[in-house]
Amino acid sequence: MDIVIATAILAVFFLLIGLGEPLAARLRLPFNVILAGLGLLAGTGAAFFLNTQITDALNPVAEAILNLPIRSNVFLYVFLPTLLFQVTLGVNLRRMIDDWVPILTLAVVAVVVATFTVGYALFLTGVLPLMACLLIGAIVSTTDPSAVVSIFRNLAAPRRLGRIIEGESLLNDAAAIALFGLFMGFVMRGVPNPELGAALAQFPWLLGAGGLTGWVMAQIAVRLMRWLGRFALAQISISVALPYLAYIVAEKLVGASGVIAVVGAGLTLNLAAPGRLSPLAWTNMREVWDLLAHWAGAFIFLLAALLIPRLLNGARAQDFALVAVVTLAALGARVAILWGLLPLLTRLRLSPPVDRSYRVAILWGGLRGAITLALALAVTESLRVPEEVRRLTGIIATGFTLFTLIVQGVTLRPLVKRLGLEKLSPLDAALARQVVAVALQTVRETVSEAAEKYGLTRETVRSEAKSFAGRLDAAVEKAEEGAAISDSDRITLGLIALAGAERENVLELFRDRAISNRQAERALSEADRLIETTRTGGRSGYRRAARQSLGQGGPTRFAAFLHNRLHISEPLARLTADRFELLLTQGLVLRDLDGFIDNRIRRIHGRRVAELLHELIGRRGEQVAQALDGLRLQYPGYAEELERRFIRRTALRIEEREYAALREDGLIGPELHATLLAQIEARREEAEARPKLDLAVQKAVLVQQFPLFSDLDEPVRQRLSKALVTRFVAAGEVLQRRDAPARTVSFIASGAVEIETAGQKLRLGRGEMFGQLALLSPKRRRAEVRALSHGVLLELDETRFLRLMRRSSAVRKAVRDSALKRGMDPERAAALGGKDKAPA
Repeated sequence: MDIVIATAILAVFFLLIGLGEPLAARLRLPFNVILAGLGLLAGTGAAFFLNTQITDALNPVAEAILNLPIRSNVFLYVFLPTLLFQVTLGVNLRRMIDDWVPILTLAVVAVVVATFTVGYALFLTGVLPLMACLLIGAIVSTTDPSAVVSIFRNLAAPRRLGRIIEGESLLNDAAAIALFGLFMGFVMRGVPNPELGAALAQFPWLLGAGGLTGWVMAQIAVRLMRWLGRFALAQISISVALPYLAYIVAEKLVGASGVIAVVGAGLTLNLAAPGRLSPLAWTNMREVWDLLAHWAGAFIFLLAALLIPRLLNGARAQDFALVAVVTLAALGARVAILWGLLPLLTRLRLSPPVDRSYRVAILWGGLRGAITLALALAVTESLRVPEEVRRLTGIIATGFTLFTLIVQGVTLRPLVKRLGLEKLSPLDAALARQVVAVALQTVRETVSEAAEKYGLTRETVRSEAKSFAGRLDAAVEKAEEGAAISDSDRITLGLIALAGAERENVLELFRDRAISNRQAERALSEADRLIETTRTGGRSGYRRAARQSLGQGGPTRFAAFLHNRLHISEPLARLTADRFELLLTQGLVLRDLDGFIDNRIRRIHGRRVAELLHELIGRRGEQVAQALDGLRLQYPGYAEELERRFIRRTALRIEEREYAALREDGLIGPELHATLLAQIEARREEAEARPKLDLAVQKAVLVQQFPLFSDLDEPVRQRLSKALVTRFVAAGEVLQRRDAPARTVSFIASGAVEIETAGQKLRLGRGEMFGQLALLSPKRRRAEVRALSHGVLLELDETRFLRLMRRSSAVRKAVRDSALKRGMDPERAAALGGKDKAPA
């Protein structure tokens, strides 16, 4: 092909991509449908000019378009890794991990159900062997739900629901392509009806080995990018190479799924890179990948559309009956998932409830496109596949894709409108009015400050302020109106606004580089959780999410188990360090929310709601402060290093601003300014390194701070420190079970526990102990002890505790007081504590 013609075709394709997005917005059609239409138009136009007698001037261009060397490997090795990798970089991985059960279940189960439903429906027609039918089922089970996801984002649909659908679509393609490779191997080897058990037994290897390959490749890439920290363009170049190398290594060397390897590499980079790359490098990398994925997605649809005439070549009338069978079977499989599996996951509390209207939109929005056509093309290109299988695979896949693009794609928007999904709920409408009112208040204050700064005439300022005040009063009045909005809804609206302000404060800290990428992403994820749970659960949902943001979930319990029982400390050290930084960030953010309530919320929702919000924020601040105090008590040196790092970041930010001001005023030249910025970046890279957390608790310091041990002399305290055993606990962990044998007494160094016995509950905090009554009583334990928060216990065995009681009158008194608090007879309580005597 002539280089001039190839360049012209490439330029025309970019022109079509540029015009496709505004055209899709104007016609209210999915962007992919427009691209497919433009591709068909380009192919049809090229065929017309090649065969017409009007002119021969465009024949070279037409021949070049029709003879483009489009092969399946171009889609699978060039475009597909780009699309998948960009999606994995853009997802909120921490929030998606919260819903990994429904995402993984929907992705894998949906693909398997669709593959086997379509395969067996086609097999019943008797036209193809079972393996060929299952191969076609795997090809058509790859969905392109971008239309539905974009609709959800534009309609204020529940974020969690949209996240589940997006995660399902990402893994859906990976699972379908892995199944395709499995069945393609049987078809090429001429095994028409093998044992399905043996066939599916290879599936876990494809997924597991592929994911592990992607993880290893991404870890190597992250370390290499961190080594090249001063070269931002080099880091981006390495990220571009990563998905392709992961795909090729998995496919050709490991014998696993290259698609799963790309997904694993992208998710690993998403999780690991923000804490190891500078904020600017990570932001630039994301922007580059957004552009690459936009072009790759557009090209894959344009080129796939050019394949349609080739794949439909030799179609017969009866072949379209098979297309109808596949279409009905695929829709039926999707119905089984949406109306069978999703409600089951909801009843098991693994997935949010999905309204019928949303399920209808998801069903009709499961468009097929470039991936389906690319897989079908791979079948038609293989000479090892029987000719009839190749012919029918191309026709069925293409016919089904055209049905989803033309029929479903064109009618999707009208269907959404008919379902009423474009209308805001009363709560969302009220929230929108509140946001407008708050925004206008901010504009008024900013304009007032600008007018005063520039010394504008008072008459002009007063006239414009009067006009703007009318708009502001109307917006506030509109936000306040609405009899349907109850007081509880007003509180919910205020909490959503607070969570949004919290999110903005985190972004401001990140933009000022006061916190790291890792801190910002974690804090933003927690703010998003606050918004979502408040929207669905109101005040109780906000409180629940606030407790979760303290970092006391299942991963912490598992890490504590690894540390306590298996002496594997790295996971707990990392989670504790992350929790430390998150709590510090939350403490900074919460300080500014009281002002937001007074300046923004009070005028819209009134004094009563504002006071309640102040109370909720005050409680959150106390919880964060208590958690931080507990961590500072355990690791004072680490807390000091984190605070020093924050001060260094702040100083570097101020220094950078001062140099920028001097540069603008012309007091320093560009060369000196660049040199100074390079020095700041070098110092900032040093400041970004997080100090290493040593989990070894300073027991001697903690023993000195316990009031129970205040009457012990120094040598005894030192021996006691050595005898105490450290135990890390997480929120919700059962520390002592009912009727279990008593062996130790636990002193609470940090955190809180709850004791349930005889129908009553007792809460203990730092400095108190539990387990002593069961140890001293001849009866078996009748209480259950559960941790209320993350913390540290110091445990002492029976022999040493009895020795301690003989030495410490404070311990004896604490034993008697705890027995009386439990309702024990005073004489028996006195007997448990023993007689006071001078320490030996």
